[in-house]
Order: sequence, then structure tokens, then C-alpha cells
Amino acid sequence: MEQQKRSGMEDYALVLDFMPVGKSTDTRKEALAQVIGTQYFTLLELYPKENIQLSVEEKIYIGKDERDKVNHIKGRIDYDALTGAARSELKIAIKNIIKEREPDFVNFINKCGAVTMRLHQLELLPGIGKKHMQEILKAREERLFENFEDVRKRVHLLPNPEEILAQRIEAELQGTEKYYVLTKPPARPREF
Repeated sequence: MEQQKRSGMEDYALVLDFMPVGKSTDTRKEALAQVIGTQYFTLLELYPKENIQLSVEEKIYIGKDERDKVNHIKGRIDYDALTGAARSELKIAIKNIIKEREPDFVNFINKCGAVTMRLHQLELLPGIGKKHMQEILKAREERLFENFEDVRKRVHLLPNPEEILAQRIEAELQGTEKYYVLTKPPARPREF
């Protein structure tokens, strides 16, 4: 598991959209799914095994070992390649991942640091300015945060932590951000 974390490989994903006959623009007419990885928020397209139906929000194994529902991964996609249905499910999936991995995100709030001399990682989150950042840093110096509820209680007038993390993740997935602190940067096109 630790090796997979370092290598940037996803083990599990949530289904955003399942197309039983693929996209209308595809010449290949077979089932296709768009998914989001639960570790790095990687957007992928994959082909399920024959006669397998996937459900939206279903968590599936996509790692290196034997897969029970996935035939093979077609590849990584960017935000613009998501179907309308996948885009509408994206925020829900991100919030579900954040809830499932709450300790990881609380740890991010507890340990994140400066991006540059003038910019802190906390300031990259929507609704967090210098004042909120200072209040968070002061509160975590006194005692590390235990969970999102603890963050809400100890940092006054802070927007919902789950919501601001979800907004930042979605913005990073759109590929227009300068800094990527919660997701993998988008894949760069190959130059030949």
C-alpha cells in the first residue's frame, strides 16, 4: 500500500458514469465507465469485464492485482473529457471520498505549509484568506485538529472544511490551477 501511494497508482475508484455501449462518438461499441480514483482523484476511463454493469457512486477495485469488475483501464482523462453525467456526479464523489478519508484531510490541515514565501497552502482553499489562515495556524499550534468538527469548533466563521476542500479538488481537476496540493497535476500532452 505504501509503495502504491508513492508511485501515484490508484487502488480504488468511484464510478462517475457508466455507458453500456460506450460514447456515441466511439467507434468501439462496448461498455465504458468514467471513474475518479479515491487516493489521488485521478480521472480515468475504463472498460468493465463482459456482462458487468457498474452503478454510479459504486466503489470498484482498479489496482494491479486481480480485478473482479474491470477488464482494463483505457487511460487517464482530463476534466473536459468527462461526460455531462460524470461532471454532475463529480462533486458528490469528491465529498464522499473526503468523508471516507477524513483523517487524511484533517492531517493536511494540521501539517500543510508554505507554497512560496508569500503564500500558504491553506490560502489555496476557497474562502481562506490571511486572517483565517492565521487563526487555523494558531489553533493547530495549541493542539492539532482531531476531525472536521474540531476544526469548525475552534476556527470561528470558517466555511465548511469539507466543502472548501471539495471546491479546491474540483478546481485542481479542471487543470487551470498554478499549484496542485490535493490532486495529481493533469497529464501533459506528449510531444513527438
